[in-house]
Amino acid sequence: MPFGYVSPEQQMRDKADYARKGIARGRSVVVLQYEDGILFVAPNPSRALHKISEIYDKIGFAAVGRYNEFEALRLGGIRYADINGYNYDRDDVTARGLANLYAQNLGQIFTESPKPFEVEIVVAEVGDSSEEDHIYRLTFDGSVFDETGLVAMGGQAEAVAGRLKERYREGLSLTEALEAALYALTEPGGERSPAGQLEVAVLDRNRPHRKFLRLAGPRLERLLAEGSGAAAETATPEAADAPATAPEGDIDTGSNG
Repeated sequence: MPFGYVSPEQQMRDKADYARKGIARGRSVVVLQYEDGILFVAPNPSRALHKISEIYDKIGFAAVGRYNEFEALRLGGIRYADINGYNYDRDDVTARGLANLYAQNLGQIFTESPKPFEVEIVVAEVGDSSEEDHIYRLTFDGSVFDETGLVAMGGQAEAVAGRLKERYREGLSLTEALEAALYALTEPGGERSPAGQLEVAVLDRNRPHRKFLRLAGPRLERLLAEGSGAAAETATPEAADAPATAPEGDIDTGSNG
């Protein structure tokens, strides 16, 4: 055996560990279904570099990891969607087709490149009903997971997903879904990100043609206030039942986001 030989199995393990560590350094992103479509939420202080974007009429994209790498994937997906929509029909552009494209690209990079992409992405498509919604999560090695209801990725994804499951149920309103997402993204005892440091978007099935909509400014602030008010009202009955004696994180092109 030549000096310095590393088995293919060890190379794959080393690449996987490298990619996972890079992704875990970033901040989490959550994607979840609500009554009118699909909601995307990410802490993001940057107004120029997006983790959440539109790909096509009813398809959205969310990512964590190294910005320049997932931005290259996003742009490639847009080109694929535009070409296929033009050559065939706009309805022929689907999240499944994009997920397959990304899976091939990520798998090839993971296998052939010395350095894998440090990314995890979600491709989501809103349908005419919640049963027709599709959420695909893709990992750095090209694996594809068909998710239902909710996804958390990046950062402390397991902990975030656990908190999200505590608040999630089918048929949430937009306000309730946003409140659940923020609860999940906030560590116990921590402070929530203000509206100016959140990136929020929806795929709204009730919008004509292009379903993607960013939520920002006064509209987002209003939704956050409504969610906080509803949470306070939920806690009020518990306080009333108490005994009378009872006492009263930046993205840049060279970092992981």
